Amino acid sequence: MTDSGRRVPGRPGRARPAAAVSRDCAGLTFRIRSDALVDTGAACLTLPTAWRDRLGKLTRLDTVSVETATQAVVSGDICGPVLLRMGDFRPVLTEVLFIEMEPSDGHYEPLIGYIPLEQAQQPVVKALRRTEMGGAPA
Repeated sequence: MTDSGRRVPGRPGRARPAAAVSRDCAGLTFRIRSDALVDTGAACLTLPTAWRDRLGKLTRLDTVSVETATQAVVSGDICGPVLLRMGDFRPVLTEVLFIEMEPSDGHYEPLIGYIPLEQAQQPVVKALRRTEMGGAPA
């Protein structure tokens, strides 16, 4: 993780913390480390479909349709469980939503929604405040 929580200009309710997603299977650990946006309009931990295989074989729990910030409706797979570590918050086992994403400037923009924050016992407002103060919440 290189970024420890900075506000996203012009995007209220969104902050950019660092996060790590991992999964242990048959003695192997699969891990992804990335900056991610805390997005109060998102429910789930949302990752690009291109990263799915990096977490090993995950169980697909459901296929859902979701509306993006651009109001496009896309299909995605809910998979899990994965272990999400968000800065100094309590690690949580959660589901992940994989959707097709286009990289911006060569980088994907994963999202941390309100469900994983609540699981970590960190209300969204508290997470955003800690991010604004330079903490590493998510």
